[in-house]
Amino acid sequence: MQGDGYALVTGASRGLGMAFAREFAQRRHNLVLVALHPEPLQAFAEELRRSTPISVTAMDADLSVPGAGQALAARLAQQGLSIDILVNNAGFGLRGEFRQIPLQRQLEMLRLNNEVVVELTYALLPAMLNRPQKAVVNISSTAGFQPIPYASGYAATKAFLTTFSLALEQELRSSGVTVVTVCPGRLSKRDPAASPQPAQKKWGGIIQDPEDVVRHTFRVLANGGGLVVPGALNKFSVFAQRLIPRKLVPRLVAKMSRA
Repeated sequence: MQGDGYALVTGASRGLGMAFAREFAQRRHNLVLVALHPEPLQAFAEELRRSTPISVTAMDADLSVPGAGQALAARLAQQGLSIDILVNNAGFGLRGEFRQIPLQRQLEMLRLNNEVVVELTYALLPAMLNRPQKAVVNISSTAGFQPIPYASGYAATKAFLTTFSLALEQELRSSGVTVVTVCPGRLSKRDPAASPQPAQKKWGGIIQDPEDVVRHTFRVLANGGGLVVPGALNKFSVFAQRLIPRKLVPRLVAKMSRA
């Protein structure tokens, strides 16, 4: 897979972003890694350079500031880096009562989870269309399938991202761009330097390892794109809430969110 093209992964210095970067590296795909904090990002990039014969470029950037996506696209163009796979992974969630969470922090979440995805996709698509292989992978969440009181803003950002991504998949199908919409549930958290361990058997096994999510994603990517809801219990929860009257879903979720 190695060539002159790059896979761009945002939020690449930990968790799911790191797992995606490792998989691309194993497949000998050049990488552009983007994350907020430069020290862990540079350390991870150097690790990949030592272990694989690929080109790895690390760019630290705060993608939660206005116009960050456009600024990042300009940096890529200045350095002559051709992106053929875009993984929009960077994001975060806020928990608590809407009126109690600082507005500035909520706006940062909106920009990172949604605005920068739109900016990067819009800015990079024209050049991607000329690449032999081209794909956009958007990391959403099962949280986007229903309103979640006490995480109202976060769930709304993921609902937007899922809807945007699934619609974009159909728009770009004739252009040969593969779009994958990934909606994981809870992800296990561990020290990125630690060796992989099985996911915790919690919440009925609904917590998953990032590597499992990545494997599911690459299978769907190879098959032409689409929606990825990794894990049988996650699939069931998404399906089951469709059978419940719409007005009851927020009440039930609110009770669970308070727990």
